Amino acid sequence: MPLINRRRFGTALAGIAGSWNASYLSAAPALLTGSAPQVSDGVASGDVTRSEAVLWSRSDRAARMCVEWSDSAAFTQIRRRVGPVTGPSTDFTAKVLLRDLPSGQRIHYRIGFEDSHGHMGYKVAGSLLTAPSTPKTSVRFAWSGDTCGQGWGIDADRGGLRTYDALLRQEPDFFIHSGDTIYADVPIPPHITLPDGTLWKNRVTQDKSKPAESLNEFRGNHRYNLLDANVQRFNAQVPVFAQWDDHEVMNNWYPGQRLSAESGYTARQVDLLAARSHQAFFEYQPIRESPSRLIHRRIRRGPLCDLFFLDLRSFRGPNSANRQAIAGLDSAFLGADQLAWLKEELAASTAVWKFVCSDMPLGLRVQDGPSRFEACANGDGPALGRELEIANLLRHLKGHGVRNVVWLTADVHYAASHFYSPAKAQFTEFDGFWEFVSGPLHAGTFGPGTLDNTFGPEVRFSSRKPGDAPTGPWSPHQFFGTVDIAPTSNVATVTHFNRDGDRLWRIDLPPAHA
Repeated sequence: MPLINRRRFGTALAGIAGSWNASYLSAAPALLTGSAPQVSDGVASGDVTRSEAVLWSRSDRAARMCVEWSDSAAFTQIRRRVGPVTGPSTDFTAKVLLRDLPSGQRIHYRIGFEDSHGHMGYKVAGSLLTAPSTPKTSVRFAWSGDTCGQGWGIDADRGGLRTYDALLRQEPDFFIHSGDTIYADVPIPPHITLPDGTLWKNRVTQDKSKPAESLNEFRGNHRYNLLDANVQRFNAQVPVFAQWDDHEVMNNWYPGQRLSAESGYTARQVDLLAARSHQAFFEYQPIRESPSRLIHRRIRRGPLCDLFFLDLRSFRGPNSANRQAIAGLDSAFLGADQLAWLKEELAASTAVWKFVCSDMPLGLRVQDGPSRFEACANGDGPALGRELEIANLLRHLKGHGVRNVVWLTADVHYAASHFYSPAKAQFTEFDGFWEFVSGPLHAGTFGPGTLDNTFGPEVRFSSRKPGDAPTGPWSPHQFFGTVDIAPTSNVATVTHFNRDGDRLWRIDLPPAHA
């Protein structure tokens, strides 16, 4: 990754020197001497709109984050932003929100950290593309999920997390990480024996030696992924829009869950684990801050594209047989407030395409044990349980004439394209729509899953067929997808790729008009 020689922010910092010294001493009473603060885990950007972007980095000690940015790669005209003082309370991570950026421009930035004596280490460079303000500009983005799952960590001799390199070669404007950004509940062992008898040799760390329970162990899961050079290169050049799913906390978790003594966890209250994970997620992901730190949010990417990120974890009811006939707290999936927000925001959107970024698929049966369900689908038949919220949403979209809604998701560890047809559904009060599934980025590969006919899904493409043996990142069977929106026709082209960047399947979706 590019490094820029040390440069002082003297004039930018002069006006805040007094408060800087006070806050620095509060953050780090014991100073490291003899060297300047350094960027320890690369840089990243996220939640980029037409005029704003979140920048992220981490220092190796308490220090002030300092940012330079320009719309020129040569930094001929530089704007500076002084960021927060970081310290142990945020695990030395820091974020700034850049405002008043020019739309549709490649923004080049560099981040460094400065101590209270004015010493700054090397600055690390990155770039991002702001959303266009005109429909005459094409849009290209990618999505996938599931990083470092099932014990598959960083084997540098095999190229590390290679799917991130293939993603970078596609040059997306931004990337949607559809959940399972970490596997906090799955340790990374020193090695795994492959089917051919050779060893996958993981890089190991203390924080990945056991399921995460403490705040620092959740943080360590995020730090582990950043040890990979592919991930750091990708983060520096492609904005990441992140959401979470279950493995950021533990497999199949839900609010209010209590763990048994046999679980192996010392902390038995899942809400406590979730709170620690949530804090680490906001510390390490370049997600926009807000007082309530909501993961569900809308990101506007110009006239052609709006993104609606869901949080299918924080507001759900307990996993159950999922057959409730009346919607309530026990059958919640999005929860009443998030469902109302999504209905309102989708109906208000004027973008040509509206992408619902879901951390779980709608029509695939995902179980939690033999009699409980983890996702929305619960088996063939009428809308029941968590399906009631989805039926409510689909009915609302049809009634309000909301067109061109596409669902993007991951979670199930293979790639697929599903078309939901009211003509083949049990619940029929909706317009047909597409759901595209991708992943894993770097984890075990298995499936395919079983579809539930409630909303009439049809398989148009699957990267797996029944009977396929499980694989993993030693093989090309890791997946991501891209979406390209043409500026004149507004056709959205969806393409599935494997770990090596080989194109597997594609489809052109013309927009519907009201």
